[in-house]
Amino acid sequence: MEQTILEMKNIKKSFSGVYALENINFDLRPGEVHALLGGNGAGKSTLIKVLGGVYKPDAGEILINGKRTEIGSVAEARRLGIGIIHQEIVLVPHLTVAENIFLGREPANKIGFRDVRAIFRRAQQMVDQIGVDIDVRRRVEELTIAQQQLVEIVKEVSFEARILVMDEPTSSLEENEVRLLFQIIRRLKSQAVSIIYISHKMDEILEISDRVTVIRDGYYVGTRDTVETNADELVKLMVGRSFSSLFTRSDVPIGDEVIRVEGLTRKGVFSDITFSVHKGEVLGFTGLVGAGRSEIMRALFGVDRCDKGQVYLYGKQVHFTSASQAIAHGIAMVPEDRKKQGLVLSGTVGFNITLAALRRLAGRLFVRNSQYGSLVEDYIGKLNIKASSSQQIISNLSGGNQQKTVIAKWLSTEPGLLILDEPTRGIDVGAKQEIYMLIDRLSRQGMAIIMISSELPEIMNMCDNVCVVREGRIVARLEKAELSQENIMAHATGGVE
Repeated sequence: MEQTILEMKNIKKSFSGVYALENINFDLRPGEVHALLGGNGAGKSTLIKVLGGVYKPDAGEILINGKRTEIGSVAEARRLGIGIIHQEIVLVPHLTVAENIFLGREPANKIGFRDVRAIFRRAQQMVDQIGVDIDVRRRVEELTIAQQQLVEIVKEVSFEARILVMDEPTSSLEENEVRLLFQIIRRLKSQAVSIIYISHKMDEILEISDRVTVIRDGYYVGTRDTVETNADELVKLMVGRSFSSLFTRSDVPIGDEVIRVEGLTRKGVFSDITFSVHKGEVLGFTGLVGAGRSEIMRALFGVDRCDKGQVYLYGKQVHFTSASQAIAHGIAMVPEDRKKQGLVLSGTVGFNITLAALRRLAGRLFVRNSQYGSLVEDYIGKLNIKASSSQQIISNLSGGNQQKTVIAKWLSTEPGLLILDEPTRGIDVGAKQEIYMLIDRLSRQGMAIIMISSELPEIMNMCDNVCVVREGRIVARLEKAELSQENIMAHATGGVE
């Protein structure tokens, strides 16, 4: 067996008698990227919290550099060289990069005061060592999300971390920022830093990792050398199905026109947007992040204003100045950010499902309880939302079930046109398949669907036609036979005029 820096053997952890981890095994070698793969609820977060000292395992052992170790706290984990970079940024926005890196352990001068010069000097040295191009005197709030994430990495390395856990590190990054992150990861590898990489993005895992360990429903499934596996095998290990079988798309006859957009323009954001969508059609919108895809749909939904252009719904010209007007005309939009824009996180599943349909459910003074309950249970069943009850708080659900709740909320308005903005972002392949099946079912029922996605396999397999957006313009409308990753990216990047 090759040398290991970390071994987790037969780890068990239960909550209220229900096992979250059952005899999990995981090991990490010096200077490797080891991906941890599994669906929402598989046990990844629990395993990392055991490693990070948040949870104490019920059974099993942890060895660091071959020595059995008890990790009783977050501070103890950090002392042992374990750093965890969470999906949510936890920096102090109004402080500088340098102050964030050394927060709580600032070097002092001879008379005991904070040595500001030393803070900036040492921070800059660390930034340069890792290869991050950031001015350490800038405040964190002035940085991009990608830059903030790099600061998190530098901060953990400053604690002399030899084991870094990266939890969904690219969830909010653009393609060029992902490239930069991968450069940093490779540099850290060359410095013998070992990385546990958690992601749902199969292409990233196959590119950046050396090995992949799959866990499912709290159980260890297997470990594969990345060069000897592929997406299909990894998906089968995760959910027992092949990658290609995830996509469900029937041959649906295209019906009458639902919406036609002509010359829609918002100065400085997008211009001359023209397209149409028909009953039963799934029209894809793709392009590089920042191309203007979401902005176009927000304007169409009445959230943002337009400077000019016409919209025709079922052949009649309409003009929406608010989302409520769009909803009243049978348009629904599932936003990109479900937590900030799609859900009331403190509310229940039932509350969130009915939020957009309250007018329909209301009597003269109060919501009709019978209709409320019937609608909620109907959509929980239709979308297979896994919750203990309709009264469960939505923040306690997995990402996939939260997303299905957002979709249920908008379906409850009974729309004729459904806009889906990155509908499968941040959810596991099992939940993705359920959403693909739902999209297929809705299109067979005659609903018109617009789907924005950065995942090209998703776009190519689920859409009838695809609009490619670049710099606020639709530069191509591709039919099914024209769809390939190469063709889409050529249009998206300006390789084809």
